[in-house]
Amino acid sequence: MNKNTVLAWSFVVALGGFLFGFDTAVISGAEKAVQEHWHLSEFQHGLTMAIALIGTVVGAALGALPSDKLGRKNTLFAVAALYFISAIGSALANDWTVFILFRFLGGIGVGVSSVTAPIYISEISPAASRGKLVGLFQFNVVLGILIAYLSNYFIGQLGEESWRWMLGVQCFPSLLFFILIFFIPESPRWLLLHKNNLSEATKIMKRINSEDYELEIEKIQESNDKMAGEGKLFIRENAKPILLALCFALFNQLSGINAIIYYAPRVFEMAGLGSQSSLLSTVGIGVINFIFTLVAINFIDKVGRKKLMLVGSLGLIVSLALVSQAFYTEQTTGFAITIYLMSFIAFFAFSQGAVIWVFISEIFPNDVRAKGQTFGSLTHWVMAAIITFCFPALTEILGGGGTFLMFALFMVLQLIYVVKFMPETKGRSLEDMGQTINLH
Repeated sequence: MNKNTVLAWSFVVALGGFLFGFDTAVISGAEKAVQEHWHLSEFQHGLTMAIALIGTVVGAALGALPSDKLGRKNTLFAVAALYFISAIGSALANDWTVFILFRFLGGIGVGVSSVTAPIYISEISPAASRGKLVGLFQFNVVLGILIAYLSNYFIGQLGEESWRWMLGVQCFPSLLFFILIFFIPESPRWLLLHKNNLSEATKIMKRINSEDYELEIEKIQESNDKMAGEGKLFIRENAKPILLALCFALFNQLSGINAIIYYAPRVFEMAGLGSQSSLLSTVGIGVINFIFTLVAINFIDKVGRKKLMLVGSLGLIVSLALVSQAFYTEQTTGFAITIYLMSFIAFFAFSQGAVIWVFISEIFPNDVRAKGQTFGSLTHWVMAAIITFCFPALTEILGGGGTFLMFALFMVLQLIYVVKFMPETKGRSLEDMGQTINLH
């Protein structure tokens, strides 16, 4: 088994995650300058913030089409091109309509990337290290968020037009991603199942696992022969993985994570911190997210997905309840609330953040994996859009205490889901996974 080769391929594809994170977070540093530059109304400003997320929903909805028809590798080329075009176009836009069009294209790149990259990595990874390798994607997402925060902080000191540089600098990692894709092979499972190209698939599988590659090929072909759904996702046989993916993606966003990532400075200002302290706390969120994602991907194949989710769910309930209590008792001055929110980020990164893309990429049969990943990713992004859109109104109606208490109660439901229904997928081949799901 050539571990270094598979690691290198996985890392290249996980760069799509870095661009995903960077593109998602970079607008937070540019939004005020963009609003002032084009004298945007509240509606236009809201649309400017949301347009990439709308593009992400579209990209996630369509992700399975190019991934199945054109192949995982060609789809990743398209993703890299979208990121590059979006960065250049947003930076040079001389009109607000042109600006949001290019931000929308970047969002499509994020959506397609969230479908194709985890699938590709799961399909080339040996079962024993699949969690860690697919986890590289999430690790790169949070690294991208952190680098975007730091990049915004430094570029923000360049003057009036600095927002253009904030958005444009993404073209450099996009170009690197595009070039590196030339050096990775196509997914052997895609070649077998969609192109029936046994010789090419065998060559690639031999490089991945030189000892057992023939057995792997045999297993893939056997599982393909047993599939009666003809590539249809919504059939009775797939009901369990569909429900597992649906619940996992819903709970991911019902924790309130995206609201906190997007509105971090606003949340800290609500808690009584000044704007400079808020910015510093936002960078702190990025650092904590990064560290605990790194810890999680080192544990995910050792202790399994389910244990990470158990620990994370309990931690999320406690930290969200503490944030809620701080708002209810109006003890929001000082750094107590910052500590609670940092704890929330740590537990999220250690569980949901690290596990979601791994788990959803594992639980669907080979013939519908791209469609299943699309379904999970689409659910995740639609919920992200809804929560992000509703968060300011929720805090207005329920206050900080009520909003965070609601998120805590959803995490109690997540804990029940993990204990009662979530199967352990650690160490099983993708072909055995259908059987694993049915056994639990």
